[in-house]
Amino acid sequence: MIHDTAVVDPAADIAPSAEIGPWCLIGPDVRIGPGTRVGAHCVIEGPTTIGRDNHIAAFVTLGSIPQDKKYQPGEDTRLEIGDHNTIREYCSINRGTELGGSVTRIGHHNWIMAYCHIAHDCLIGDHNVLANSTNLAGHVEIGARATLGGYTGVHQFCRIGDYSFSSIASIIVKDVPPFVIVDGNTARARGLNRVGLRRNGFSEAEMSELKRIYRTFFRVGLALEEALHNIEQAFPNHSHAQNFVNFVRGSSRGVVR
Repeated sequence: MIHDTAVVDPAADIAPSAEIGPWCLIGPDVRIGPGTRVGAHCVIEGPTTIGRDNHIAAFVTLGSIPQDKKYQPGEDTRLEIGDHNTIREYCSINRGTELGGSVTRIGHHNWIMAYCHIAHDCLIGDHNVLANSTNLAGHVEIGARATLGGYTGVHQFCRIGDYSFSSIASIIVKDVPPFVIVDGNTARARGLNRVGLRRNGFSEAEMSELKRIYRTFFRVGLALEEALHNIEQAFPNHSHAQNFVNFVRGSSRGVVR
């Protein structure tokens, strides 16, 4: 399943059912799991681990050294990619840095469209969508089932919450709380991500509760801690409310408002 024109280092570990397309370059310390397909002209450097049943399109670069001046050659860092991800043409994903935790990690079932860049030490969860030309600076964290619209740019160390959404060409410089739509340069909260929530099985009752949470935090004009306190009082033992509150309280950069 390896094309005759591909150059694969003998130290690479390629599952028998994986496919390596023409003119690929696969370095040592690369592991590619069963059922993963690598398109033409890809470059994969190690240490990089790629799970099963991923689709990596043509001209993708994975596991290259970080674009970080603090990185020193020979650092023990890596890239980890899970299962069932789609990575489209001309994407680049760098491995981590020792100062940043040593790993860039992509979870499962993500859809990463053409020309995206994921920098060193980013941590991406599951079932996320990064539309064309989305760019993540170093140390960005994305939860689960978030969607970043085309040409979104995310500043280093920002966090993107579960089920959130950014519109096209958004520039994100602060953390984006769960369930929220953001838009603009620089991005601001614009509403509840009702379409995304509905697509992910949220009931009308749940969305009504989240709308109350959104209004309390973004629209009433309360100070941040007062808004969080009111949410906790109104929704005790509510998992979505606690997710929202914990995310905001865990922010070091501050959140989009």
